[in-house]
Amino acid sequence: MEQDEIWDATAAAEYDTPGEGMFAPEVLGPTVDLLAELAGDGAALELAAGTGRVSIPLAERGVPVSGIELSRPMLERLREKAPTLPVVEGDMTTTRVPGEFSVVFLVFNTISNVLDQAGQVRCFRNAARHLRPGGRFVVELWVPQLRSLPPGSPAVVFASRDGYLGLDTYDVLHQQVVSHHVRFGRGREATHGISPHRYIWPAELDLMAQLAGLTLESRYADWNRAPFTADSPSHVSVYRLPG
Repeated sequence: MEQDEIWDATAAAEYDTPGEGMFAPEVLGPTVDLLAELAGDGAALELAAGTGRVSIPLAERGVPVSGIELSRPMLERLREKAPTLPVVEGDMTTTRVPGEFSVVFLVFNTISNVLDQAGQVRCFRNAARHLRPGGRFVVELWVPQLRSLPPGSPAVVFASRDGYLGLDTYDVLHQQVVSHHVRFGRGREATHGISPHRYIWPAELDLMAQLAGLTLESRYADWNRAPFTADSPSHVSVYRLPG
């Protein structure tokens, strides 16, 4: 399944959940705080800007923000919300936008939407090309939860609540995982959506950064800058281009 099939008009219409989930103030506030601090008096570039969940509030903080977004329906939704925010339609692994940036950011596990290692390396290199000397590339990504896999089973349930079941199926040989989202309606009604990913270990991510000329500056367990440990389910990693 291609990314434009996943991030279609239906996904764009259902993506925003104001005040809830990843749009909740306790989630979005610390994200914008850290990115604004890293941007300083410079500009920011979001790779895979989506519907503007982060770019719009960051721009409202006074940071000049640009974006790159592959999905036309997601991009159209962003432009409805913020007509003046400059976002280019294109692939974040290759598309260039004008200017130099203090910070380039890629949030909410989106680098794993690139399904091969070579493409993920290209994403790092493209981010580095947009940075001014001393600029930072910020990546938010989950840590593969292979320890949760039952012995002999390729699948693990990551969420179970009324009306929803989330299941990940792993291909550990090729570092591929497919997330299954099952939503239940009345009676026997249910819908099934999938999203494929290539998972990346933190050490592999650091090597991709080195290939792009970046060095790891800091790594946190979340946007509140909690310490990253062996048990952290995700991380926010900050890479720096030498000045």
